[in-house]
Amino acid sequence: MGTKVFFNNSCNVCRLEINHYKKISDSNFEWVDITNNEEAIKLTSKSQKELLRRIHVIDNGNVIGGAKAFVIIWSKIPKYKFLSKLFSIKIFFVIFHYLYEFVAYFLFLKNKNQLK
Repeated sequence: MGTKVFFNNSCNVCRLEINHYKKISDSNFEWVDITNNEEAIKLTSKSQKELLRRIHVIDNGNVIGGAKAFVIIWSKIPKYKFLSKLFSIKIFFVIFHYLYEFVAYFLFLKNKNQLK
């Protein structure tokens, strides 16, 4: 079983980044748009708000969100393995985590109109 990536396809920034990963990754990823997707809510046991707020992956049966989800994605794309190794170092991960949360918060505010 591959890695399922849950992302907001209606967010321009999110879509741009995910489309890039789609082009350079292999078939071990399943890309799941969370926009109006009840199945994504069931699969992740996350609310629509939680899914809209951060990127999530299901990897080895575990639901992981935020910066750690990116580290997992990067670890499975040869071109980006160096990023997964870099951000697996605690100090760099902590910095990345807070930067991601900052950016993700503003993207959430921009896209929160999608919440029912």
